[in-house]
Amino acid sequence: MTFLFALLLCWIISVFFKAIESLLIPNIPLPPPHFPPSQTVSIRPPDVPIPSSPFPLFLVPFVPLRRIIDFMKADALVSLSFCSRKSHSVIKTQRRAPFDGRLCVSGPNRNVMFYSVKNLTRVLRAANYLHCSNSDKNNYVKMNGQYVPVEVHRYSGYLISYSDNTMNGLKAITEYVTDLFNLDVAVLKINRESFHLIEWMNSRQKTPLKKVVHLGWRSRSTEDEMYYILRHCRCSSEIRIHSEAPPNFRLSEKFRQIDCLVIWHGQWVTLDNLLTMDGINIILEKSTLTNTDLNVFLKHWLTGGCPRLKLFWANTGSVDLFQVLADLLHNTVYMENRRNYTSPFGYTLTLSDGYDIQRSDGVTATVHYHPPRTFVIAVWPETTHNFY
Repeated sequence: MTFLFALLLCWIISVFFKAIESLLIPNIPLPPPHFPPSQTVSIRPPDVPIPSSPFPLFLVPFVPLRRIIDFMKADALVSLSFCSRKSHSVIKTQRRAPFDGRLCVSGPNRNVMFYSVKNLTRVLRAANYLHCSNSDKNNYVKMNGQYVPVEVHRYSGYLISYSDNTMNGLKAITEYVTDLFNLDVAVLKINRESFHLIEWMNSRQKTPLKKVVHLGWRSRSTEDEMYYILRHCRCSSEIRIHSEAPPNFRLSEKFRQIDCLVIWHGQWVTLDNLLTMDGINIILEKSTLTNTDLNVFLKHWLTGGCPRLKLFWANTGSVDLFQVLADLLHNTVYMENRRNYTSPFGYTLTLSDGYDIQRSDGVTATVHYHPPRTFVIAVWPETTHNFY
C-alpha cells in the first residue's frame, strides 16, 4: 500500500511540473522593450495567447521554485531570463540540475546549444539584422547591457538574436548563456571564418574546450589551420577534422596525445604518422593505408605501442585479413559469435566475425573487416566511462 501511495505521489508531482511548464514555456511573450525616452515603438501582439491569469512563479516558496527552475529546459530558461532582472537572477543563482548534454557553440551556424548523442536543444542563435522582418524589429531584450532585437523561431521556439555582425552576435549570445548558467563551453564547431573562436573561447573560460570540430563545407583547410589543429589546439579530449587537407600536406613530427582523433579525409595520414599516435579512439576515413601498413600497426600495438587504444577504425581500400595478420595467425582465435562493441566516445558497431588476438599482458583485441573498405581493431573490455 505504501508503495502504491509513493507511485501516486510521484505521478502527481510529475503532472504538476508538466502543468507548470505548459503554463510558462509556450506562453512567455517577449518582455516589453526598454528604450531610451526619445524612442517610440509599438509592440507586436504575441503569436500565442497570454493567459488571463498568469502563473505567479516568483511567489512560489523557495524550495519548489528551485525544483521548477531545475525542471525547465534550457531554451525556456533563456526566454524566461529576459523577462526581468529578477527572473535572470533567480535562474542564475538557483539552477542546479545538470543539463542534457554539453554546451556547444557552432561558428558556421551561429548557434548556442546543448548537444548530446541523443539530443540537441538550441537555446539562442545569432543572425544578421538585414534578415529581421520589420515587425520583429520592435521586439527587443536587454543582453549584456545592450538592447538587441530578437524573435522566436517559428517552429522550434528558440530565440534568434539580430545584429549587424553575426560573429559579434555569436560572441554576445555565448557570453550571455555561459554567464546565465555558470558553464564553460565544451564543444566548438568552426570553419575558416570562425577559426579564431578557438583562441577566443579558451581565453575567456576556466577549463579548456573538450571537443573541437573543424568543418570544411566550402573550402579546404590551409596548412596553417591543419598545423594549428594538430599541434597547438588546446582541447582536452576530442578533435574532429571534417575538412580536406591541402594537396601534398604532410605532418612530419610526432602526433601529440589526443584522446579521440577523427579525420574524415585521411589520405595524408601515413604509417609513420600512425605509429606516433597515442589515442583512445582513432578514426580515419578515406585512408590510403595498405594491408602491410595495417600489419605493421597491429604488431606495434601487440608490442606495447599506442597503449591507450580502445578503437581503431580505418575506411581504406580492399582489406585482406590474412595479409594484415601475416606472421600473427598463430596468436589468433577465430571469433564465431556476433558481438556488439561500444567505444568510450559513443561509437557502436557490430562485429559479425573476426579474429581475437592477445597481447603479452593479457589484453585482447578483435580484428574485424567489414566489406567493402572498413578495418577495425576493437580492444576489450569495453570502457564503461563515456568520455563524451
